Amino acid sequence: MTARGKDDRPEPVRYKENPMSVTLIAKIKAKQGCENQLQEAFQDMIKKVRAAEPGCQAYILHKANDDPTQFVWYETYADQAAFDNHRKTEHMKEMGGRIANLLDGRPQIEMLTELDRK
Repeated sequence: MTARGKDDRPEPVRYKENPMSVTLIAKIKAKQGCENQLQEAFQDMIKKVRAAEPGCQAYILHKANDDPTQFVWYETYADQAAFDNHRKTEHMKEMGGRIANLLDGRPQIEMLTELDRK
């Protein structure tokens, strides 16, 4: 039986909405001469995230065209819980120790919350 509104038209079906994704953009600068080591560490991390984090929807590494020391991550997680899980993984902790001496300053992190999508 279909639910009817006040004017006897069927009421729209309401679906439980999925939480919107969480996106992180991180700009990370390598010390001069450490670019290859940092890139290698990042590429190792991509393999680990791909294998162990189903809530990670995108984990994309970029390098600036005009500055070989500048890396940019674009990461998207299914929801806040998936992002929180990523931060707590052993491979994330290991990477922090591996890259600490390769960085020129602190990473610039911007968190974004999805508002809408196609």
